[in-house]
Amino acid sequence: MTTDAQPASLWRPEATLEYMRERMRRTLADHVGIELTELGADFIVGTMPVDHRTCQPMRVLHGGASVVLAETLGSLAANASNRDTTRRFVGQEINANHLRPVPEGSKVTGVAKPVHIGKSSQVWSIEIRNERGQLTCISRITMAAISA
Repeated sequence: MTTDAQPASLWRPEATLEYMRERMRRTLADHVGIELTELGADFIVGTMPVDHRTCQPMRVLHGGASVVLAETLGSLAANASNRDTTRRFVGQEINANHLRPVPEGSKVTGVAKPVHIGKSSQVWSIEIRNERGQLTCISRITMAAISA
């Protein structure tokens, strides 16, 4: 189910899907075709096509593109859950395990969920799946708080 309505959740009141979609405009996420599709009470979902922008020379999803999807979702989620206007969160460390190839012409879906939400750091887990629901990449991002 796709909704722009704000669920009772960990998100700031203004952190709707439309707000986050607007933040992505004219960024790397926009360039590679990432689309936000769902905002749950404690998760965010986005999709990305496997096409000429996101595949590697072997015509499968580039591992770096998976990391772009993971970092985009984790970063949006971290900042949408931050209620302290004196700081914002930026990526400090990210890792990714690529588990199976995804052929060109496909689409992948990422789901970001919190592992830890603190004042100075956050950790988010992002699972990326192919159109058959198979896990293709698992990523974890650590976000660090900086002054706004």
